[in-house]
Amino acid sequence: MKKISISHMSNAHSDWLRALDFYKQEVAILKERLTEIAGKNTEHEMLHKVEHYENQFTVQQDNIDRLVHDIKLNIASTSNELQHSPAGYIDATLLARHNSLHQAYLAEEKAVNDLRHDFYEFAVEWM
Repeated sequence: MKKISISHMSNAHSDWLRALDFYKQEVAILKERLTEIAGKNTEHEMLHKVEHYENQFTVQQDNIDRLVHDIKLNIASTSNELQHSPAGYIDATLLARHNSLHQAYLAEEKAVNDLRHDFYEFAVEWM
């Protein structure tokens, strides 16, 4: 049965949580910039795009919140496993969950980066 060090998992969880906190703050800053752009422009086409970005920012903030919650649940499960594994390793089930969370984290990271890039192109056009 394949196992992974709990300290390795713990470091990964911490890295993900810090990055997700950064992304959540970044999305909040992008929302503020969007508000500034919307206040300076009233064209119908631009207002439609403002609504689109407002929705996307909300979706990404919700996704981040959900992922943070899932990571924290995994941390609790890992901690519980540590109580039952004096060698400091987890079993394959928690490893699979960890790998799944890692993939979810990478997908969210890509989504936020893509959204930021698209938003900056929009902002340059309307500022």
